[in-house]
Amino acid sequence: MSLPPIDIPLGAIRFNSDSQKLEYWMGSAWMQIKTFSPNLDGGTRGLYSGLYNPGPNAGTNNIEYITIDTQGNAIDFGDLTTTTRDGGALASRTRYCHTGGNRNGSNSVTIDFVTIASTGDAQDFGDLTSHLYQGTSCGNQTRGIIYQDAGTPSGTHSLDFIAIAQTGNAVEFGDIYSNNGARQNPGSLASPTRMIIGGGGAPNVLSGMDFITIPTQGNSQDFGDLAVASRSQSGIHNATRGIFTGGGPPSNVNVMEFIQIATGGNAINYGDLTASDGGGRMASMSSGTRGVLTTSSNVLSMCSIITAGDTVDFGDAVNSRSTERGSSNGHGGLG
Repeated sequence: MSLPPIDIPLGAIRFNSDSQKLEYWMGSAWMQIKTFSPNLDGGTRGLYSGLYNPGPNAGTNNIEYITIDTQGNAIDFGDLTTTTRDGGALASRTRYCHTGGNRNGSNSVTIDFVTIASTGDAQDFGDLTSHLYQGTSCGNQTRGIIYQDAGTPSGTHSLDFIAIAQTGNAVEFGDIYSNNGARQNPGSLASPTRMIIGGGGAPNVLSGMDFITIPTQGNSQDFGDLAVASRSQSGIHNATRGIFTGGGPPSNVNVMEFIQIATGGNAINYGDLTASDGGGRMASMSSGTRGVLTTSSNVLSMCSIITAGDTVDFGDAVNSRSTERGSSNGHGGLG
């Protein structure tokens, strides 16, 4: 089955009666929306790591996991190579990486990885080109993109990339869109071809969103604006729709806003976080239909990516922490 490419809007969805699969229009071809779960417990697995534990060094080395398709409590997965908080997280269908963070009191260039299908401790992947503290990471099945933010307005603000299936050091990808300024603690989300970075900022909190084309190197470009300027937000996403959730400061933001990833434009209100979600500094994990968020307590919350609405309870985390980062083997960047 084929349709002429004329007048098909970016992000349009069709049902292919020949393959019996949903497909979306990426501008030059129809791409299949993969709805299968490649492994694990009957559904998509989400991991989160780099938790904040108040104390002398502030970080922990915990990695926890959930099965996104079934509600329930998180389970201990293993440990990172060292204690850390903040940083970034990204995943392919087989491998999860924690990038940078504040490790033992210093901003880090370290990238750790684990194999999602098995539990166990992380191994060293390689190094970033510069220290990452309050940046963000995302990507598709083959490439991970890391926005490095040194945690200060005068520090490094640039983009790196890695080939997720291979270990090794990151390579420079490009620069952040300069009109939106330093993007300390932004959120991010992705389709297979495009990554969106939203909000963040220091000292001024920003509403701007940037986008990059993942398969090609280059600088980010302007995408549109969030309705509410915020930092420390999370992003949940399938192959076509992205939702930025919460954020702060100066006060907690409890709104969720959505975008169509294939088309630029401003975000639209999607729903609200519950009071227990605590605004920002949450890890996010996505399947094709559901997003799960950690909170500042031990509560895990979820929402539908398909239909607008408020978050509801998912289960409990193993530890009560904050500033963790998360990803899954079923997020929107994987198709």
